[in-house]
Amino acid sequence: MIPRYSRPDMVKIWEPENRFRIWFEIEAHATDALAERGVVPASAAQALWTWWNTNPTIDVAAIDAIEAVTKHDVIAFLTWVAEQVGDEARFMHQGMTSSDVLDTCLAVQLTQATDLLLADMDALLAAIKTRAMEHKFTPTIGRSHGIHAEPVTFGMKLAQAYAEFARGRERLLAARAEIATCAISGAVGTFANIDPEVEAHVAAKLGLAVEPVSTQVIPRDRHAMYFATLGVIASSIERLATEVRHLQRTEVLEAEEYFSPGQKGSSAMPHKRNPVLTENLTGLARMVRGYVTPALENVALWHERDISHSSVERYIGPDATITLDFALGRLTGVIDKLLIYPERMQKNLDRMGGLVHSQRVLLALTQAGISREDSYRIVQRNAMKVWESDGAESLMELLKADSDVAAKMTASEIEDRFNLDYHFKHIDTTFDRVFG
Repeated sequence: MIPRYSRPDMVKIWEPENRFRIWFEIEAHATDALAERGVVPASAAQALWTWWNTNPTIDVAAIDAIEAVTKHDVIAFLTWVAEQVGDEARFMHQGMTSSDVLDTCLAVQLTQATDLLLADMDALLAAIKTRAMEHKFTPTIGRSHGIHAEPVTFGMKLAQAYAEFARGRERLLAARAEIATCAISGAVGTFANIDPEVEAHVAAKLGLAVEPVSTQVIPRDRHAMYFATLGVIASSIERLATEVRHLQRTEVLEAEEYFSPGQKGSSAMPHKRNPVLTENLTGLARMVRGYVTPALENVALWHERDISHSSVERYIGPDATITLDFALGRLTGVIDKLLIYPERMQKNLDRMGGLVHSQRVLLALTQAGISREDSYRIVQRNAMKVWESDGAESLMELLKADSDVAAKMTASEIEDRFNLDYHFKHIDTTFDRVFG
């Protein structure tokens, strides 16, 4: 993780102190359940919670020092806790294996992280909706292949983004449910030395589901789907960021990132106002997607368990969630403060002499009795004159002067095909579908 692209609440989830606190809760809840079943003395569980409820400081450095000797993080933690609690601590971890603690803890951390990401997405969706409603009927040019196509509205562009992120939120909810599982099943997942009811008790206390079959680890297809979901959301971020970057190009300039007082765009050129935030978002999206492949490769572990996945997840768990959290927050700020220029949008719409209405004329000619092939040829030969004049010619006037067109359509009928409002008659329908 890089502080430049991190936010405190998400970072805290992945700090050692939070991890150790979750480890303790797993061990203490398991000891409670074991005590209820008479496997360990009730005093053992009580001793753990008595110590815990004094709000102890987790001495990360001390645990790390023990691990430097044991070369085993869970043993180091258990040793440190035993030093604090005393003799009763020997009843911790009865029938459990390290993966029971590590995998269940990771599930808790990922659900904590997901709750922050869901809040991030709610904020982003709210910002997009506000700007979409603001520009519901603001005309702009729709582009295909980067070329002027037909009119749309800027609100429609944002409605598309809203719908995409709403789908992403639903996927994230599903991913949260799938990742939130608990495994307290022992060395190879057979519950030979621990009752399944202990697992159920710990799961309930931590707000997790029970993993149906955990071998020694929770199956990594769950994690693969989780990180893939983060990758898809990152791609949606990049899609919207790329749109803003294009719209900010000098030749287009229909929208641009907010440029704050005192901000500098270039060390060499004082005039520059660059789309640095959305360019940054494009880069961050690449990083989040980069964590997906390692998660997929973690699925194929040896037999009941190996630890080839462990080092990978120590990287991608924090980095993917921290990066996506930052990116969602940054994109929300971009949309909230986005400078939008309706006059420039209209100017660009009008730039190519009415070419954006060519399809309406084509359809009118076919309905007037000319074959589609001939209709296309007639409209295209006039459209190419406008194209080659770089918009200096008017498609409407050329069509009026074309004898083939005039034989089938009156001047008034031609003019009617250049009505911009025609393209927006179903905007309300789309907005109702998207926003409800």
